[in-house]
Amino acid sequence: MSVPGETPSAVVVIPARGGSQGVPLKNLARVDGITLVGRAVQASLAASSVAEVIVSTDHDEIAAEARLHGARVVARPAEIAGGTASSESALLHVLDRVEAGDGGLPPQQIPPVTVLVQCTSPFIDPEDLDTAIRRVATGEKDVVVAVSETHDFQWRIDDGVASPVGHTTEYRPRRQERPQHFRETGAFYVMRTEGFRAGTTRFFGDVGIQPVAPEWAIEIDEPRDLWLARQLVDQDVDAARQPLDVDALVTDFDGVHTDDHAFVDQDGTEQVRVSRGDGMGVSLLRRTGLPILILSTEVNKVVASRADKLKVQVMHGVDDKATALRGWIAEQELDPARVAYVGNDVNDLAAMAIVGWPVAVADARPEVKAQARLVLSREGGNGAVREICDRILAARPASAAASTAAVQTPVVTG
Repeated sequence: MSVPGETPSAVVVIPARGGSQGVPLKNLARVDGITLVGRAVQASLAASSVAEVIVSTDHDEIAAEARLHGARVVARPAEIAGGTASSESALLHVLDRVEAGDGGLPPQQIPPVTVLVQCTSPFIDPEDLDTAIRRVATGEKDVVVAVSETHDFQWRIDDGVASPVGHTTEYRPRRQERPQHFRETGAFYVMRTEGFRAGTTRFFGDVGIQPVAPEWAIEIDEPRDLWLARQLVDQDVDAARQPLDVDALVTDFDGVHTDDHAFVDQDGTEQVRVSRGDGMGVSLLRRTGLPILILSTEVNKVVASRADKLKVQVMHGVDDKATALRGWIAEQELDPARVAYVGNDVNDLAAMAIVGWPVAVADARPEVKAQARLVLSREGGNGAVREICDRILAARPASAAASTAAVQTPVVTG
């Protein structure tokens, strides 16, 4: 809730390193079309008590995305950007750099309140953040942490033996009879700046909690968390044959254009099975002028042969799909948010994290389905490519979709 005439009293720092174990390039993954780092910046800037939002990162693309949404960026040194580095180390580095003058900017005084906001919480309510900041700024608390109420029965295991926590197997009180119980959401930690810098930890002094809506208190650590977040806001796109409005289509080859099986003769020559229906879908989509790329790690020349038959661009024998895809998107002058990538296996995850529309075939690996914004109803090699082409065609102008003038595109091998 905005307060008329309020003077912003807080600086928000968002640590967003490029490395991620559970979800590759997690901070660039999109929910409702916006990257996680973009959502964190937007929510923070919407809080009236926030004076500035600073993103600490070691990744150029995350930095560009942060600036796009209005944040200032401080480069995060390698020594505090690894998987074992603490968020506190990133915050302390940012405060020191800002106070000393960073990136050619003059030194500035740090606001009395420092806030750690994490990209892994995609549904931060600016009003909750404002309330927590005011509680620290007014001296009510030294620290305020985002929590959500929970009513679950908890258990623990000690030396292989399970035992209840806060209840017994004989006495299980009703929800209304149990004391309130909260869990940290990880969304934000609001701290008195002086106390944080003195203790170098996010917990000190008098700690308070700020309850937030449990239904939006999702923390994204694994692909299934990302899938769940997308279900809350992207459900309409999963309807059968829902039009998909994008500016380019990129697909893997094995497991997407094929059923992920191969015939191998006694000489070691491989053959694959493809769908003529998929080929027709690509032909119809290509005639609209929409860029299409097959991006594959497979070195077999069958990939280039199929791309040549379909008259689409191809890069194959590519070990680093994410880097190759970024280069192609830049070369085509495309907005990554308006690109669809169709994959089926774990080597597609990094590329899927780059685009606005990560898509999985029906028989994709569970990890791929979890990261996908859209899961197709057809399997690889059995109509999946035709399905995605039909959805894109349905969103194209009628005149373009009906065009019969074939568009020739060059073949690029890699």
